[in-house]
Formats: sequence, C-alpha cells, structure tokens
Amino acid sequence: MSREYVLQPFRAAVHLQIDYARELNEQQYAAVTAPPGPSLVIAGAGSGKTRTLTYRVAYLLEQGIPADRILLLTFTNKAAKEMMRRVADLLGQELVSLWGGTFHGIGNRILRQHASLLGYQRDFTIMDREDAKHLITTCVAESEVDVKATRFPKAEVLGDIFSLAVNTHKTIAEVLRDSYDYFEHLAPQVANIQQRYATRKRTTNGMDFDDLLALWLKLMQEQPEVRELYQRRFQFILVDEYQDTNKLQSDLIDLLAARHRNVMVVGDDAQSIYAWRGANYLNILKFPERYESAKVYKIETNYRSTPEILNVANEAIRANVGQFAKELAPARKPGSKPVTVVCNDASEQAAFVAQRVLEMREEGSDLNKMAVLYRSHFHALELQLELTRRNIPFSITSGIRFFEQAHIKDVTAYLKLVTNPHDELSFKRLAQLLPGIGGKGADKLWKAFEGGNPKPETRNPKEGRNPKSEQEAEPSLAAADQSSPTLHAPRSTLDAPPLSPAPSLAIRLQRCAAAVPKKAAVAWAQFVATLAQLEEKEVRASASKMIALVIEAGYEEYLEENYANYRSRVEDLEQLAVFARQFATLEDFLTQLALLTNIETEDEQTSKTDDERLRLSTIHQAKGLEFDVVFIIMLCDGLFPSERSLETAEGEEEERRLLYVAITRARNELYLSYPLMRASFGDRGDMMQQPSRFLAEIPKELVEEWNLRPFNPYGQ
Repeated sequence: MSREYVLQPFRAAVHLQIDYARELNEQQYAAVTAPPGPSLVIAGAGSGKTRTLTYRVAYLLEQGIPADRILLLTFTNKAAKEMMRRVADLLGQELVSLWGGTFHGIGNRILRQHASLLGYQRDFTIMDREDAKHLITTCVAESEVDVKATRFPKAEVLGDIFSLAVNTHKTIAEVLRDSYDYFEHLAPQVANIQQRYATRKRTTNGMDFDDLLALWLKLMQEQPEVRELYQRRFQFILVDEYQDTNKLQSDLIDLLAARHRNVMVVGDDAQSIYAWRGANYLNILKFPERYESAKVYKIETNYRSTPEILNVANEAIRANVGQFAKELAPARKPGSKPVTVVCNDASEQAAFVAQRVLEMREEGSDLNKMAVLYRSHFHALELQLELTRRNIPFSITSGIRFFEQAHIKDVTAYLKLVTNPHDELSFKRLAQLLPGIGGKGADKLWKAFEGGNPKPETRNPKEGRNPKSEQEAEPSLAAADQSSPTLHAPRSTLDAPPLSPAPSLAIRLQRCAAAVPKKAAVAWAQFVATLAQLEEKEVRASASKMIALVIEAGYEEYLEENYANYRSRVEDLEQLAVFARQFATLEDFLTQLALLTNIETEDEQTSKTDDERLRLSTIHQAKGLEFDVVFIIMLCDGLFPSERSLETAEGEEEERRLLYVAITRARNELYLSYPLMRASFGDRGDMMQQPSRFLAEIPKELVEEWNLRPFNPYGQ
C-alpha cells in the first residue's frame, strides 16, 4: 500500500509588493486571490478581464509559485506578450521561465521535445495553408477518386473539412453531414484522402497547424511518462477567452489539469460567437459540471459604456437560455439613450448614417472613434456608396474588403468583358477558372482570342497531372488580384483591331476553341454559352440580371467545389445583384464599382496622411474593440439574425450573443437601424422587412425612436 506525501516548501511570510485590494474592485479581487482549485471567471464585456488575468499571474508568483510551474494560454501572440509585459511591469522583473503563449505555440514547444514518440523528427516542418493544399492535391491525385466523373471538393475545401473534423472531434461523415451536406455522399472517399494526407505528413516530416494541437493531445493520451511530466510541471493553468475554445482545446486543458486541478478559465459565455469555426460554447457553460468543486466568479462592473447602453445590452442577451445570468453594472455617469432608427430602405439608412456622422464630427467627435457594425459584408454596400459620394473617409476591417474578394471579382469580370472585349485581365481571370488552364494557357487563349495563330495543343502522353490545373488559394488570376480592378481602357488604336463592325464576343470565343485544352473543352463550351446569353440585349440592359445569370450558369457549383464558405459567397453575389439594380446601365454600375474599389485599394496608402477614418466592420472582426459611437445597421429578421441561423435554437442564441457583442463595443452613443423595404434577389422586387426579433426584446423605454423624414425647405 502506498500513499502520497506532500512536501510543503519552506518559505518566510509573504510580503506582497502589490496592494491587490486597492488596485482591483471587489469582484476582480475575489477572482485574483482565489484559493487553489478549479475556477471559472465570467468576465463581462468591458469589465477588465485582461487586468484580472494579469494580476492573477502576479499574485501566484508573489505567493511563491515558480514561474515555470505556471501555464498561461491565450489565442493570440499579441495577447500573450501583452499579459507577460504587464506582469513584468507589476513585479519589476522579467519572467523568462513563465510558460505563456498561444495554444499552438505551446503545442509546438512540447512537440519539439517529444516528436520521435509520434514518428516525427524533432526538426519537423510546420506547413502553411498553401503547403497543406499542395500535399492534399497530391493525395487526391494518388487516390482512386475520379474527379472527372463526380464533382469533388478541391484541396482547400478538403483542408477545411479535415480541420473541422480534428478540432471538433467529429468523423468526416459527421462533418459532411453537418456542414457540407452537398458532399455527404463522398464521405468514404474524403475519409480515405484524409488518411493518405496523415501518412504523407509523417513521411515528409511535416505537420499542419491543427497537428500542433491534435498531436499534442495524442502525445499526452498515449505516452504516460510525457503526460505525467507536464501534469506535474503545470501546477497552475490559466486560460484566456475560454468561451472561444473548441473540443480539442478543452480536452487538452482538462488533461493537463487532471493532477493538480488548479485551472482558472476566464471568459464570457455571452461573447461566444465563433461556432462556425469550431468553437464550442458548451465548454464554458459546462465547466462547473466537469469540475464539481469549481468556484464561479462573476466580474460585472463595466468601465466602458454608459448606464443607458448597458441597460440595452443586458436586455439584448436576457432571452438566451444557455448562459450564466449576469448583469453588467455601470461605473460611468449617465449619458444619452440609445436610438432606434426606422428607415424606408437601405439607401435612406446609408444617408442617415452619413449625415449623423458628419453632424457629430462638426460637434467635435473624431471619425476614428466611430464605427458602423454589421452582420455580413453585403449589409454595407449602400453605405459604402453613400460615404464615397459625400467624401467621408472610411476604412474597412471586415477581413478582405468586399469588392476585393475573389468571387466578387470573378463575377464582375464577366460583366467587364461583355462591356469591353479588349479587357485582357478579365479575359485571363475567367479563363483560369476553367480546369487545366493556368497562366500560360490563359495567355495562349488571349492571343487566339485577339486574332493570333495559336499552335494546336500538344501533350506528352507520359505526362501525369497537368500542373496548370492546380488552382491557387484564391482560384483566380494572380495578376488580376494584384491590380486595381477598375474598368480597363482599350488598347491603343494603333494596334487595336477595328471595333465596328465586329463579331459578337461569343463568336470570337468559339473561333479560338482550337487553343482550349481538352480537359477544359466542356467548361469552355459552357463559358461561351454564358457569354452569349450575357450579350443578349434584354440581359445586358441589367447588371443585376447579368450577375444572376452568371451565378446560375455554373459559378455556384464552382464555389461549392472551391470554398468552404460557399453559401455565404453565393449570398454576397445575390446581394451584389440587388445592389446593381439602382444603376441605370451596366456601364454606370461598373464605373461606380471601380470608384469604390479604388477607394478601398488606396485605403492603406492614404491612412498615413488622412488621420480620420470612419470604421466599417463586421461584428466578428470588431470583437475586442471599442468606440465612442457605434451604429449597428440592417437589424431585420433574415439579415440579423441571419436566415440560416434561425433554423436551430442554438443558431438563434449565437446571433443574440453577436448583437450583445456589437452593443457592448459602444462607449457613449449607440444607434440601431433597419430598413422597412429592401430589394430581393430574383424577380420578387422590393419586399417589406420585419424588424429584427431582437429589437422587440429591448423594452421601448430604454431607447429613443427616430423616424426619418425628407427635408422640406418650405416647412411643415
């Protein structure tokens, strides 16, 4: 029989450098000085979460816990470095031995020490997305899948499927069923390629980003000595932004903490908004169930927003069933009530935001401290147009700018080519969307299209895959992506063929069919047919109809094969078609598109000279930021919350959390707006919009309603 005998370290009485009770509020102090054991800290928006976590590390160090026995896990290197710096400043010393960093960074550090136990060498390579895509492409080529006989996901989509399976601990079949139902029938083939990919990675001594976590967990599960080493080493574990962890990360934390159980996770269940990339909000909700002795600390004092904004935030999240009940309490003095703004349509909504922004700027507010937040990229199309017209500088932080996205540029390339058959960049961009056509092939086709004499295609029968068929990460012409996608002027009249009379675009395309690779023959025929339809007088008269036709003529299927988020890309294109209706001609639409794109392209260059810029952002991109003034637009059912999210109760609750995140970005003023009418995709015309169901959950007495009316120079 054996038993554990705990060695208590001898040390003199603790003399704390920091007066924690004075520097922290009561709730923060309770969390920072929590006794050993599992702890869940629910830190509300603007409540000083980072401050609490930083002081907790300092407190543990002052209690005599060696720095190398503390593990601090974050989601970004920036957050880790900031916390380490703050702790060092508090204690007046560097903390070289403290284990602090991202999940992936710590995983890499541990795997470098024990790679041989997993069949890897210590100097393994970490593959980026491009490397992983090429390796998956090789696995597909080596498999028995006939990609010509069936529509099969491209390498980048396969990579996203594999990643989701790893991070959520789901099988390939489950991931396809839940997120890629249009590929569900291919589950056995996809699973086979995943196995080939895993074998290839070991053979080439390479790991992808997900392996840094998956193999770390595998190492801990299968190697008792390694598990014992790190369970003993990490006496205290602290986790930031715990609401954003996925199943894999949660399992890692639980395994590391199994010996000492001194784990403190900090987060806000009301700000869990990343389910679409694998985050599981149940990790934070069920923490007390997994750790029965866990103490829950709530930090509810908000230092960011006025009481009026916090009242709206508290009500906006109240209807969620799956949450820890909390009530954000203000530390600031009262301000103005948030405003709900009823607009006739999206254009009027844009006019309101632009006018109100200018008014506040005249009153002394800084554009840099104002933001317009929205659920999806396309919600801000009309606003971008209005801001451009009024010469209001703005920056967009919603990932890739809307008009710079590959799918937007692909579809508009069709319209540009119909308008200007001498647009070489648009022609080559579209050619490279076809199978087996790369940069050289596109150039060859262009010369044929322009009237040259291309040589017939020759193939070496011993050749395997055509490397030109391997698409890039954004499957489109690289040169076109790097250039300004404006209307391209015709070539000089000195070398241009006569423009009139001239054969139709479709006929000219048919004439250069001899230069088309056999692999692309069917796709080329479809391409020619699509251009012929786009040239028809009735279709060409409407940019909106042209966009709809391109989507229906095979581009939607192309998106399915090439992008994991194909549904949202199709939605973007449908809304681009709606946006195009307001322009009288195709040329007007393309001209305005070029102006908007140029402004976006010049954004980074001019930001150094133009200090003031209104911020436009999706809510997901704005998480963690704050502004004096926040506008939240397009609060209509089906837009926010999104239509797809309403299919499940969990989806609706996540949308409500998204609104909560948006509201709590505001410090002083908050505007919530929605249009009564909105143009719809297809032939349905304008449709009445229902205000977001979330607005009805906010008591009317907490907000002030503004009804817009046009200016009357003659009075009432």
